[in-house]
Amino acid sequence: MNRPEASEYADYYANYISRVPGSDVLRVLESQRLQMLQLFAGRSERDGSFRYAPGKWTVKEVLGHITDTERIFACRALRFARADQTPLPGFEQDDYVRNGGFGERTLAGLAEEFGTVRNASISLFRSLKEDAWPRRGTANQKEVTVRALAFITAGHQMHHRVILEERYFPAIPRA
Repeated sequence: MNRPEASEYADYYANYISRVPGSDVLRVLESQRLQMLQLFAGRSERDGSFRYAPGKWTVKEVLGHITDTERIFACRALRFARADQTPLPGFEQDDYVRNGGFGERTLAGLAEEFGTVRNASISLFRSLKEDAWPRRGTANQKEVTVRALAFITAGHQMHHRVILEERYFPAIPRA
């Protein structure tokens, strides 16, 4: 598979796509699943409630956000892969986090859910035939291809994993 060209996504997503190494996005998605599960293995519930600054999301909220956003990107990819040309709305990430109830859930449960959602995303992307990858649709008033959505999914997770590793977990020693 080729990497998406700049004409396949909104400028906003260039940062996410640039984080993804190489062109085998399926391999990246698979390795990220294991990396994320390892990142959260052995973390306590107290760790899950940590926020590195006032007004910032907790670890649980970051993980819930990653999972919710992946679901949305995968839904967009499915619809566009099936040639659905219905314009799709954007979403307000802060509303999703505020209403996600992530603080009431266990960190282990949220990590397991991420793994399950990631497995579903990988299954979806693996199932696509070659002619589906360049199909386009409109989401949040911007045109995007299925291929770009796969790379955006991987890049979005990388973006937040780096934040977790740099801003959250250095302040929390591993148990």
